[in-house]
Amino acid sequence: MKTGTRLLRLSLVAILFGCMIPKIAHANQDPAFAKANQDYSEGRFQDAVEGYQSLVKSGSWSANVFYNLGNAWFRLGDFGEAILNYERALALDPRHPEAGANLTLVRDEARALELKRTGLERYLQMGTPTQYLIAASIAFWCLLFGIVRLFFLRKRSIALVTLILFVTLVFAGTIFALYSLENGSRGRTLAVVTGKKIEARLATADNSNSVLALPPGSEIKILSQRGDWLYAELPNDLRGWIPANSAQRVRM
Repeated sequence: MKTGTRLLRLSLVAILFGCMIPKIAHANQDPAFAKANQDYSEGRFQDAVEGYQSLVKSGSWSANVFYNLGNAWFRLGDFGEAILNYERALALDPRHPEAGANLTLVRDEARALELKRTGLERYLQMGTPTQYLIAASIAFWCLLFGIVRLFFLRKRSIALVTLILFVTLVFAGTIFALYSLENGSRGRTLAVVTGKKIEARLATADNSNSVLALPPGSEIKILSQRGDWLYAELPNDLRGWIPANSAQRVRM
């Protein structure tokens, strides 16, 4: 039964992967992106990875680039890199349906561990930091204009005062959302384990006692770094040290 379920899930992933490439190719006419898509569609997955990575290194990346890069890594059997790039796609576009679906399927296949998220975090992740920053900027200038306008009015306007209070709440709310996203489990310190057979340990030594085995694709929250080791918050409310080269941050 488990084997049949696994094959079904992999088939669904393959279908999603195959359906997405042509759609993206029409939407993005960048020659390097189109070449990487062609390599992928023709089964040259290592060439596709290199093509997508060159776009990332040059700064010409988007949610679709990371999504396709995740697909190519999956085809090469590297679950850690696949999950990392699906996470990066979702960091740019939380509503990317294919990235979310494939992330769930591949994470289940890899048995990757996730950090716990609060209900507030799940709600706030409906928007991106960029969207909250834009909203905060608009609210700030509206607030500033409203205060200046109120100052020069001879007679206080109840409607204007109400508007200022409302804009103040919007501004405070977006700032709180930005702070929560930056410092929460999905913030700038979120990383994904890309190494294989990684054990989180009690100290910065390979022979130290193991805290938790971390399958490729598992999430961690980096707390600090000491030399070649990262101290991280782990799934299951644990903490431990892992080699720095075994994990990559989701946000670049």
